[in-house]
Amino acid sequence: MKNRIKELAQQYAPEFVAIRRHIHAHPELSFQEYETSKFIQQKLDEFGVSYTAGIAGTGIIATIAGKNPSSKTIALRADIDALPITEANDVPYKSLNTGVMHACGHDVHTTCVLGATRILQELKDEFEGTVRVLFQPGEEKHPGGASLMIQDGALENPRPDAILGMHVQPSMEAGKLGFRAGQYMASADEIYITIKGKGGHAALPHLTVDTILVASHLVVSLQQVISRNNNPFSPSVLSICAFNGGYTTNVIPSEVKLMGTFRAMDETWRFKAHEIIKKQATELAHAMGAEIDIEILVGYPCLYNNEAVTGKARGLAEDYLGLSNVEDTEVRMGAEDFAFYSQIVPACFFRLGTGNISRGITSGVHTPTFDVDENAIEVGIGTMAWLATQF
Repeated sequence: MKNRIKELAQQYAPEFVAIRRHIHAHPELSFQEYETSKFIQQKLDEFGVSYTAGIAGTGIIATIAGKNPSSKTIALRADIDALPITEANDVPYKSLNTGVMHACGHDVHTTCVLGATRILQELKDEFEGTVRVLFQPGEEKHPGGASLMIQDGALENPRPDAILGMHVQPSMEAGKLGFRAGQYMASADEIYITIKGKGGHAALPHLTVDTILVASHLVVSLQQVISRNNNPFSPSVLSICAFNGGYTTNVIPSEVKLMGTFRAMDETWRFKAHEIIKKQATELAHAMGAEIDIEILVGYPCLYNNEAVTGKARGLAEDYLGLSNVEDTEVRMGAEDFAFYSQIVPACFFRLGTGNISRGITSGVHTPTFDVDENAIEVGIGTMAWLATQF
């Protein structure tokens, strides 16, 4: 089986590099992936794979039934949306949609899982169980397409025994994979704060509520939420990323808006921190004479890689690629809506190396110069198909 999958992955690699380039050139924003969804459906039709479209809007669930299909169910997940970034790469497959770019590698994820789907369909008489393939919209946007896929029954009838997903890793050379069991990625919540008060002439601050000053104190004060309240052995991050207020040099504005993010590796501390943030911000603003509106949007939970599933996946990856090509990957404060799946089904979310230092392919995700070494696509296709058959 392993050699057969390797042969097919190698055989189909050029075709799927072309598919990746097509998807890359036609990116669509979260929950607007209409043409991407149609393209995936077209390919599934060509491969003879049955599917249901319209899940969570533009999502798709494909099904490959092997021998004894009710004996087990394994799910594979790919995210299909892009980011609001203008691409700066000068490549033949550069984004044709101005201001939209596959800068997080979802074109690669979709391509690799689509390639694995083709191989699994071809080999369906040679493995046990059923493989459910989730092509998911909206990973990059609250509330996360994963949560909506789950609401639409993606993990039911029957519930998968395990779910596997992957993400490009530009700091890891193409040809390698990275795994980490246990707590892996952080939760992500959005913070929105509005400071309000009587504005006025900058020369007469005693007749105003200095909203700029209040907001400035608040930015500094909120850092104590982490440094003085959290267990230092459990990472968390609070970052205020937008400070908007005022429009000229001599007017104290009546309103200042702040926006930021809070990330944590512990769900209990996560929600305790929300209350501390609200209390500290409210009391500070009131002490300085201002009014405050504060909203914390609860986003993606922590991503937990099931130890047994991840251990098995890593062992299978070492068997497929060789021990030297499988590495430990570090804990990340970034977030992923794959975490919603990991709360319900034993999960493994791993990294696909896509970098190539010698060719200058080193840009990070979410940047306008992000690209991948396309040799990684053959690795991703084969690994996903191999893991699905062996689980």
